[in-house]
Amino acid sequence: MKTTFKQITLGAILALLFIGCSKAPITGRNQFITVSPQQELALGFQSAKQVLEKEKVSTDPKKNAMVKRIGQRIASVTGQNNYTWEFFVIENDEEANAFCLPGGKVFVYTGIFKYADNDDELAAVMGHEIGHALARHGAERMSSSQVQQVGGQVLGAVMQGRGNPQNTAMVMQAFGIGTQLGIMLPHSRTQEYEADHIGLVLAAKAGYNPNSALSFWQKFGSSGKTPPEYLSTHPAPANRIEEIKALLPTVMPIYQKNKK
Repeated sequence: MKTTFKQITLGAILALLFIGCSKAPITGRNQFITVSPQQELALGFQSAKQVLEKEKVSTDPKKNAMVKRIGQRIASVTGQNNYTWEFFVIENDEEANAFCLPGGKVFVYTGIFKYADNDDELAAVMGHEIGHALARHGAERMSSSQVQQVGGQVLGAVMQGRGNPQNTAMVMQAFGIGTQLGIMLPHSRTQEYEADHIGLVLAAKAGYNPNSALSFWQKFGSSGKTPPEYLSTHPAPANRIEEIKALLPTVMPIYQKNKK
């Protein structure tokens, strides 16, 4: 029997689904990840090297001490022993951003300090970013993109077999828009809410007040216009704040137990 491209591709999708099941820490959400931890760590180290080659590392002793102090306390409660934790402050007042790469390389841009007035507020930010890394959200996005690509190849092969190039182009365009709005963007927002949840728990375990996440996001959310949520990779600020409020009753006892 002749094996067709569609059969091969369908087999590849089923194989990916079979090997890619895992669960996110703390939330227990089912995940689809086909990237191995070793591959992910290698990508993280390479990305960290590129960031340090491109960006200017701040020499501000106060900001560096604050980021390192908070980062080490949060890292100590993650239970992640395979990471080599390092904390960097990037000199860029126009960029209000932070991120954590696989392997424990955490970068905080000086622009974020416009909204984080104290350790508790910055801990909300750093806990969120470390939460992304612990939940392997980058690897999860890569895996979802692989499936989207394979699905597009299958659909393209099916449509080409029907011999109408105009219809094929229209269907492929609709597929791209539909998967972006209906799958990829909602999935990214799910990861953002999950990173908030994980970050709140980590910050509370490290002895930082989860209530400060509200004050930070309220300031950050009022900093400028945001696109409609359904067109964004991130939740609308008001929705994010409501979700954090709903989580506070479960994380405040953790903080009360661990506050310094």
